Amino acid sequence: MFAQDIFGKWKTIDDETGEAKSIVKIYKENGKVFGKIVDILNPDRKDALCIKCEGDDKDKPIMGFVLIRNLEKDGRYYEGGTIFDPQKGKKYKCRLGLDEDNEDLLQVRGYVAFFYATQYWERIKD
Repeated sequence: MFAQDIFGKWKTIDDETGEAKSIVKIYKENGKVFGKIVDILNPDRKDALCIKCEGDDKDKPIMGFVLIRNLEKDGRYYEGGTIFDPQKGKKYKCRLGLDEDNEDLLQVRGYVAFFYATQYWERIKD
């Protein structure tokens, strides 16, 4: 059993550049797991709007945006919800889990049909 869980703050890492992009806080609300952008690391992007979002989220600030929604614990993973990529304007099925070898890495997996992409976010220790 892990001593740590997925809750807390995580630094997101860009797939292509390897550069840190934002800080996401993962929290529980009404028995479900959510993730909200609480900091944008690029000073030029701090006021960015979600122009590719749809519905109520369209043109809202990315700072404070809830990109992970409605996950539930299932064994060692949290799944059954979605993750939204504000830069691409796409929503994916999502699974979160701590890396087996390093509980300070969060495996973030987004699915479309049979295809998936995985990112590793780094835990921020307060």
